[in-house]
Amino acid sequence: MINTILVALDASELSEQAIATLHNLKLETMTQVILAHAIANHHSDLDLVVDRPTAETEALPYRTIEKQLQAYQEKIPCNSQIEIVSGDPAEEIVRLANIYQADLILIGNRGLTGIKRIVEGSVSAQVVADAPCSVLVIKPK
Repeated sequence: MINTILVALDASELSEQAIATLHNLKLETMTQVILAHAIANHHSDLDLVVDRPTAETEALPYRTIEKQLQAYQEKIPCNSQIEIVSGDPAEEIVRLANIYQADLILIGNRGLTGIKRIVEGSVSAQVVADAPCSVLVIKPK
């Protein structure tokens, strides 16, 4: 039985596909779903005091992300939580999977190839390599 599912979301169409995939899974009432969004930061770890931004200019994107995750959360038929963190997205997703002892991670794949994949990297590939549990990768339609 899958007790905890971590759903890694971003601001793309893949988030909608990941939520649709989540709804296609037969979720038990005891299943816990963690809706997670990692805000990539380009600061050193020493500059980051807490996960939630405090400056007014940084708070606006955070609130937008939080509202979107809350909208997804309302449609989930079991226990759920929201996690918005700052840092390297792949590292933060794996960290959250460890914290919550996730049985499954749902994550989208942008489908980058060639030079773009080398330059931008693949969050989903890094999560698959480092995850402490199974990973279901959602491909773009």
